[in-house]
Amino acid sequence: MSRMEKKMKSQLIWNKRGITLIELLVALVISAITMAAIYKIFISQSKVYYVQDQVVEVQQNVRTAMEILLRDLRMTGFDDDNPSSAVTIANPITAFTDNSITVNYEYYDRTSATYQKYTVAYWRDGGNSRLMRRLTINDAGSITEPVLDNVDVLTFTYGVDDNDDDVVDSWVSAASVGVRRVIAVRVVLTARPNQTNPDVQKMVSPRTLDSIVTMRNLCL
Repeated sequence: MSRMEKKMKSQLIWNKRGITLIELLVALVISAITMAAIYKIFISQSKVYYVQDQVVEVQQNVRTAMEILLRDLRMTGFDDDNPSSAVTIANPITAFTDNSITVNYEYYDRTSATYQKYTVAYWRDGGNSRLMRRLTINDAGSITEPVLDNVDVLTFTYGVDDNDDDVVDSWVSAASVGVRRVIAVRVVLTARPNQTNPDVQKMVSPRTLDSIVTMRNLCL
């Protein structure tokens, strides 16, 4: 065997020696850094998804609660005047403040096939931060239930008609209404998401809806 062949054989043997400990440690460190980066991205994306989910949920809840409230306000003063109905709505708006309102209207219950007087009150339960709704039927039994949780703000502003032209002349607080004719209500409703998660508490601000409803049965 020539010297050249011996040298080549020794190089082949040397090249088959495998991975050194240092190379293994370097590979492990690189792998650990890569896995840590992937995990951090995963956690970050999970937080973003959860926060966005909470944003959508609170927006939908506020919108739903507002629609329920506005539906009752639109019905204020409705009187079917059907001959078979004994219901008379003499006082459409029973009571109102800057943070609560109680209205009356006639409702036809298809289940019992009877005309009923609905008295509906809305207010904010400050102790539990809830929007509450109380329904009283025919001035008798009532049902009180929460419509929305985590409510920070519920305010009512009243549109008054001073010259009987069925047009809002000014927006006033409850204390300024007096004997003036109310034909519209502006409702501001603010709620926040569930604050049990610190990420949501830091990243999601309360959501507000500001709506105006014309009490069509009082001005048409």
